[in-house]
Amino acid sequence: MSAATPDVGLDVPRTLDPLASAPETRRRPTSFGTVAATAFMIVMTVLWIVPILFALYVALRPISSTATYGYVSLPHGGLTFSNFTDAFTQGQIGHYFVNTVIITVPTVIVALVLASAVAFVLTRLHFRGAIFLLILFTAGNLLPQQAIITPLYWLFTQLELPIPGAVLYNTYLGLIVINVTFQLGFCVFVLSNYMRSIPDEIYEAARVDGADLWTQWWRLTLPLCRPALAALATLLTTWVYNDFFWATVLMSSGDKRPITSALNNLQGQFVSNQNTIAAAALLAAIPTLVVYFVLQKQFIAGLSLGSAKG
Repeated sequence: MSAATPDVGLDVPRTLDPLASAPETRRRPTSFGTVAATAFMIVMTVLWIVPILFALYVALRPISSTATYGYVSLPHGGLTFSNFTDAFTQGQIGHYFVNTVIITVPTVIVALVLASAVAFVLTRLHFRGAIFLLILFTAGNLLPQQAIITPLYWLFTQLELPIPGAVLYNTYLGLIVINVTFQLGFCVFVLSNYMRSIPDEIYEAARVDGADLWTQWWRLTLPLCRPALAALATLLTTWVYNDFFWATVLMSSGDKRPITSALNNLQGQFVSNQNTIAAAALLAAIPTLVVYFVLQKQFIAGLSLGSAKG
C-alpha cells in the first residue's frame, strides 16, 4: 500500500512557465493633463528657439541680400561669416568682454559670500529680529531700480573713494557695488531657505567636535550648499553679464562699459546694420551659455533640491 502524499496547503501552479504567473502589466491611458503639458512644452520650445534661429539666419546673410530681398526671404548669394568678423572688430567685442569679466566675476563672488554669511546667521543663530531682517533683505528686490536712480546718481558722483579726487561714478568698483547690492536680497532669500533644510544634528555634532561659527559656516555649510550656490552663480552671471541699465547710467566712459554697450555702439543714429548687430548679439551670448553648460548639473540639482525641501 503506497503512502498518500500529504496536503501541505500550498497552491502549486499548473504550469512551470515563470512568465505565466507574472501579473499582466497594462499601460495606463495617457491623461489629458499629460498631453496638454507636452503640447505646452513643445510650443514654448518652438517659441524660444525660433527667434534664436532667425537671428542666426540674419547674421549669416550678407547685408546686400537683406537690403534687397528683406529679412524674411530665402538667401540669395549664399551665407557668410563676415558679419561675425565685422561685429568682433567694429564692436570691439574682445575689449568689452574683458570689461564685463572685470565686473561680473567679483560681483558674483562677493554676492554669494556675503549672502551665504547673512543666510547662515539668520538661520542658525536664533535671535529676535531674524525674520524681520530676512523680510527686509527680500523686500529690497521689490524696489524698482528706476525709482532710486536720481539719489543713487548723486551719491555715486559725490561719494569719494580713499584715492584723492576719485568717486564711485565711472568706475568698475561702482558697478560691482551696485550689482552686489541689488542681487544680495534674492541670494539671501534662496540660501536661507536652503540652509533651513540642513538637519540640526549635523551642527550639533560639529559643535561637540569643537567647531566654532566660522568653521560651521566655511567648512560645513558652504559645501552642503554647493548645488544652491551653483544655481545662484549661474543666474547672477547671466543677470550681471546682461546688465545695460546701470552700465549706461553710472558709467560715462565708453571704453569701460560692459559688452552690452558694444551692441549699442553698433546701433547708428540713422542707419543700422542689423545683420552685424545680430552676429554681435550671438557672440555676446556665448559666454553665458558656456557658464550654464559648465554648471548645468549643479544648477539643476540646486533647483530640484530647493523645491523638494521646505
